[in-house]
Amino acid sequence: MNIKQKFARYVSQNILGMIGLSCYILADSFFISKAQGANGLTALNLVLPLYNLIFAIGSMIGVGAAIRYSIAKFTDAKEADKYLPNALFFTTVIGLIFSMIGIFLPGQLLQLLGADAVIVEVGTSYTRIFMIFAPIFMWNYVANAYVRNDGAPTVAMLATLLSSLFNIIFDYILMFPLHMGMSGAALATAFSPIVGIGICCIHLCSSKSHVKLKFCFPSIKRLWKSCQLGVSAFVAEMSSGVITIVFNFLILGLAGNVGVAAYGVVANVSLVAVSVFNGIAQGSQPLISDSYGKKDMKAVHTLRNLSFILSVVLAAVIYGLLFLFADHVIEVFNQDHNMEFAAYARVGVKLYFTGIFFAGANIVGSSFFSATEKVREAFAVSMLRGFILITISAFVMSALFGMNGVWLAYMVAELSTCMVMVMFLVRGRGVMNEKKIASV
Repeated sequence: MNIKQKFARYVSQNILGMIGLSCYILADSFFISKAQGANGLTALNLVLPLYNLIFAIGSMIGVGAAIRYSIAKFTDAKEADKYLPNALFFTTVIGLIFSMIGIFLPGQLLQLLGADAVIVEVGTSYTRIFMIFAPIFMWNYVANAYVRNDGAPTVAMLATLLSSLFNIIFDYILMFPLHMGMSGAALATAFSPIVGIGICCIHLCSSKSHVKLKFCFPSIKRLWKSCQLGVSAFVAEMSSGVITIVFNFLILGLAGNVGVAAYGVVANVSLVAVSVFNGIAQGSQPLISDSYGKKDMKAVHTLRNLSFILSVVLAAVIYGLLFLFADHVIEVFNQDHNMEFAAYARVGVKLYFTGIFFAGANIVGSSFFSATEKVREAFAVSMLRGFILITISAFVMSALFGMNGVWLAYMVAELSTCMVMVMFLVRGRGVMNEKKIASV
């Protein structure tokens, strides 16, 4: 296959896989709203940042280690093989810390995230169960990243889709026929990554795999080198959590629990929308890293351009669909037919998602910087969009325009970040041209 055909294959399969991964959060939201109403949806929305944090750390270590493996295998195969066991060791250690917090402090954690006594009672069992399984969530990210970077995007896609399908089916079985409520939803979510890991292991243990799992002593240096290149993946996951925490805090003051529940609709739809751009980024990353490792800069630039063009096209499609069918999307989650809830969510969907055009470009750009070892640029773009500008924008815009300002803060932050990201790209092209002239 030529580079464009490879791009189409990798990206399409990764988009499907990432959409599948986000769909089980939607399934949780739908079934919980049906079983527990607005209180259940509020509890889920308050703990979503914990999901994001666990997923983000696993993604940062897993994707970063896989990128280091992809680049190093051309120059130092023995060193390349050490990144996988190192990633598994540190995700286990970090995951167990989350597990301990989930066992002993789930209620206190919910209170810290803004839950009142009613929401704590509804959400404690859910929080405890899914946090116990934190190491498994992280292992799933490591396994999937390595399978994808080992030239098996189809296996990575199937692992993600089938684990999500498992979660959706068992969400229903455990919550309704077995009447397990929020605990059932948490168990379905907790067991789903085991399915994904099992499917990934089919490839990793086969003769087609080039990945070797050998014992090596844990190395903080390798962990740091992995995290440097995995930071864009971290922020791609974590930015949703940071946005959710900040928005929950502001909306609780402006519109109370009903407003938070309405934002739950926006946040859950956003997971699916952003997963499309994460699919583009993660699908193109192995190809960019591979071409970069081979010093094939023409292919690197082709892949970069294809990624940006596709992100803009898909952003337009997503926003158009959400604008036209906002009421239908909201109704899926509004099982109580709450008019106030629907009014907040309707405005939120139409204003908030104006930011996805710039968010898509930022996710793709940050991933490109990581894939080509531009650590500082990747870190800067990731931090700006995921933490710094979104926080500043949310507080300033909400103070100026109330709830409408909250919804528009996402667009303002992503647009500002996009301007910085484009500046980095232009500056990088200028540096390359200077090098060419100097070599002549």
